[in-house]
This record gives sequence, structure tokens and C-alpha cells, in this order.
Amino acid sequence: MSLGQPPFSVYIHVPFCAVRCGYCDFNTYVPGSPDQPREYVAAALLELRRARREVGDRQASTVYFGGGTPSLLGAEGLLRLLDGVSETFGLAPNAEVSTEANPESTSPRFFTALRRGGFTRISMGMQSAAPHVLRTLDRVHTPGRAVAAAIEAREAGFAHVSLDLIYGTPGESDADWEHSLETALTAGPDHISAYALTVEPGTALAARIRRGQLPAPDDDVQARRYVIADERLKAGGMRWYELSSWASSEAAWCRHNLAYWHSDDWWGIGPGAHSHLGDVRFWNVLRPAAYAARLHAGESPVAGSETLTADEQSLEAVMLGLRTCEGLSLSVLSENGVQAAQEQAALGRLMIDGGCARLTVSGRLFANAVIRELSA
Repeated sequence: MSLGQPPFSVYIHVPFCAVRCGYCDFNTYVPGSPDQPREYVAAALLELRRARREVGDRQASTVYFGGGTPSLLGAEGLLRLLDGVSETFGLAPNAEVSTEANPESTSPRFFTALRRGGFTRISMGMQSAAPHVLRTLDRVHTPGRAVAAAIEAREAGFAHVSLDLIYGTPGESDADWEHSLETALTAGPDHISAYALTVEPGTALAARIRRGQLPAPDDDVQARRYVIADERLKAGGMRWYELSSWASSEAAWCRHNLAYWHSDDWWGIGPGAHSHLGDVRFWNVLRPAAYAARLHAGESPVAGSETLTADEQSLEAVMLGLRTCEGLSLSVLSENGVQAAQEQAALGRLMIDGGCARLTVSGRLFANAVIRELSA
């Protein structure tokens, strides 16, 4: 890393899923042919070489494979891409290398191959331990498979294993949610993320709710579920470090996600992937076929870009700073912002200590409102 440059990360978006879940609005597709994932890997390697020419000599501190379902590429495809990152940018000493995975597309052999090939972290999509909740979310794995896969990953040598959960699904009860948390903890992960279900326009879930087949998620119920998660995970030895994430120690924090919250630089590889360099953001074309065609023609896959204004950067400094347990230095706030922080502290939403503001549990439930107040 050159003097004065922020750390650099690489995100690789794998845009394929075996089945498209009804709640998902990510840029993902069911492969149209068995060759499509392999063709994607070839195009992504071309973008890596293009990125290296533009970014220059900067080693990757973190590499994150997201999606979609990266595990659909198999260990061979993921390792080809990781080798591409290593050959083009190089990996920093002790680099974090993570991949998301769906339980049904993993195996002990898969985890062993990834660990031997340099991956350091697995993030598994569990969502719920309740069968009826999984059905509502259109998840194809059984409740027990996520736990079994997490244990297989630990046995393969992964010290860092994360499970992702979703709360607030129509038909889920408090007891279902508590059971999901308890079940996740039995797998022995060192990291758990919990996300409130969001009904995105245009999804199958939104259509079912619009037709009256399912009730819409309730904000008060979701707030209660968040508090339940915080209490139960704390009792299980985990502490929150980011609005939706808890970890058993600082070593278990997802360093790649922290790169986003710290506003570091990153390059996003793949269809629809976003990148951030300095005060500039840019994003790729969405469709895998268009993405591959541009790269094979020697053209950039970038679809658009924006340069953040000073006001936008100031707002992001507040938003990103408050997102983690590290908190926000009051020095970045205006005089009005400092006064607003003191008012939010009086409401019990912030804790101010040593010139730094941190969200309380109540503040995390009203994080967007707190951010607006401090940015006004």
C-alpha cells in the first residue's frame, strides 16, 4: 500500500443462484446453461486484469465473494478467481478471504479445498431454523443443514465461520426466532448476522403480500426481535460490533465489511458490482451476458459513476461512523450536530464518552433517525 492510501479490498459478485428466493432483489440469475458460470469466471478474470491496470500496485487486504451463491462455482471456480486476485493485485500478509455459501451447495470436501487454497472465512446463509419460515422465504435447504455445514467448515480448519439469519418473516413467532438463535449458536460460529426482512418492490414476496396471501412485516415486531437477538447473542458470548452483526471477539469481526464502514477503497468485480476509489463510485452493467461481452471486446463493463460532494461525504462520515461499536468522533460534527448528539444521548439513544458517540440498543433501533438528527 502506498503512503497515504487507505486499505484496498476486492469484492467479487457471483450472480448465480440455483433458485431465486421470493424475498431477494439482488442482481442474481438462475444459470441458463451449465456453461454460464464457467463463462462468468473467464470474464471476471479479465476484469481483474483491467482493474489492476487502473488501480496500480495495491495489495488486497480483504477479498470477499458474495452473491448470489458463490458456492455454486464449486471450490475449483472460487479458487481460480482467488488465484486471479493473487496474481493481479497480490494478497497482503494475513489477508482476510471470505466467501458466502448456501448450505445445500457445500460439503466437507468443498470446505477442505477452500481452506487449503487460502480462504480464511465462511459466511453461511441459514436464515431460520423453522421449516415454515424457510418455506415462506423459498429457501431450499433443511433447517439442520446449515448447522451441519457450519460444523463441517470448522472441522475443515476454518477459525472464522459466520451464520446469517433473517427475522420478521410473515408467520414467524418470537418462539421461532428464539429457536433459530439457539440453533445457530449450537453450530459454534464466531460470528452471526441478523437482518430484518425487507419487502422489496418487484419481488415475489411483495406480490404475495399485495394480494393478501401474507401479512406485511410489522416494525414493532421486528424491533422486538432485534432486542431478543442482542440479548440472546450476548448471553451466548457474542457482542454487537456493527448494526446487524455480532462476534465472539474482535478477531472474528468481518474485516471486509468494516472496509465499507471505514470508507476504504475497493473494486467490485462482476455484473452489477459497485466500486469505491477515493471520492468516486462506479458500478458495472447488470446482465452477465452484457458484462462478459464488454470484457471480451476489450471494453470496460462500467455502466455509470458518481463523484461524492463534500456534503455527501460529510453525511456518510456520520452514517458509517455510527454504524459500528467503534462509534463516531464528535469532531466530525458541526456545532448543531454536537448539540443534536447531546439531545440524542438524553433520549438514551447515544452514549457519549471521551469525545466519541456510540449507539445504545435503543439507538440502534432508531439509527436512521439519529443519523438524520446529527447530520442536519
